[in-house]
Amino acid sequence: MLPQNQIDRIERYLNGEANSSDITWVEERFSKAQEDPELRDHLESDWQNPQPDSTLSEVDLNHLLDRVHNQIREKEDQKRKTTLHRITYFYTRIAAVLLMPLLLGGGYMFGLWSKSGKELTATSVIHAPLGSRVSFNLPDGTTGWLNSGSSLTYSLPFADHRNVALEGEAWFDVFHNEKKPFEINTVNSSVQVLGTSFYLSAYRDENYVEVVLQKGRVVFSDSSKTKNVTLQPSERLVFCHGTVEVTPADPLKYKAWTDGKLVFRGDDMAEVARRIERWYNVKVELADKELERFSFRATFEDDSLEEVLTLLSMTSPIQYKIIPRELNSNGTYQKQRVILFKKLKHKQS
Repeated sequence: MLPQNQIDRIERYLNGEANSSDITWVEERFSKAQEDPELRDHLESDWQNPQPDSTLSEVDLNHLLDRVHNQIREKEDQKRKTTLHRITYFYTRIAAVLLMPLLLGGGYMFGLWSKSGKELTATSVIHAPLGSRVSFNLPDGTTGWLNSGSSLTYSLPFADHRNVALEGEAWFDVFHNEKKPFEINTVNSSVQVLGTSFYLSAYRDENYVEVVLQKGRVVFSDSSKTKNVTLQPSERLVFCHGTVEVTPADPLKYKAWTDGKLVFRGDDMAEVARRIERWYNVKVELADKELERFSFRATFEDDSLEEVLTLLSMTSPIQYKIIPRELNSNGTYQKQRVILFKKLKHKQS
């Protein structure tokens, strides 16, 4: 096993606090990791027997794994490309072991490792818990946001195969690389891009995919590849029950949630209810079918659920009722429920 002072040097390297001596030692040690039984035994022991209380005290955990990827990617552009390519697998393994039990900036990331020949590969997952929004930085320079209850999955090494899988809702700012297109796979479709900013929604429990393009170009395909549609900026694609519809749209409306704003621009009540559910992690029910023909226009920022519903009832013929969370028999709680129903007309006396 490695002495504690050597483990500390590795942690300082991962944390961006290493001095020149640490950097030289870590890179030389890991560049020969295949022939270093002491280091390999330590990595294997950490991986197979993680300590439940192991934490990185004094370490900024936000996107630490991404920073490791980016450090290595930047250095690969320099002269020691071959050596650092070998180091990558071990750095990311250490980071995954240290980070797996911990929350990252309101979301979390973890890696599942396997051996392919003599190389280590990993599947990393970034998740946004219900009621939260999480920013992400991928190893190729792509950035974006995940909305409540969403997850993004990708494999390492990533630079040569820029494929990710999305479940939920996300905004992407894809790093341009014409030779290596960026592809997003959902439950029943895929979106291929080069260098593009766009919105994508594809929740597993909804037979509904939505793409809104701000700039660049994306190609949408269904799972059977029978429908292939190229979107232009300020266009919105909806794929529902096998049908594709493309209409004009304002991309800023679909990006507002990344800035903490809940924006409605003439949305029907079914859409309003769905977005309130995700934003506040509640269950919204439309008690009257007639409510679906109503539309709503407003912008909210840091407003409570009660404030949103109050304005909704003031600007439309709608009333609401909030039902508190109830305890289930298994000890868990149900989601808070919101019931929307049409206002009754009072008879004149």
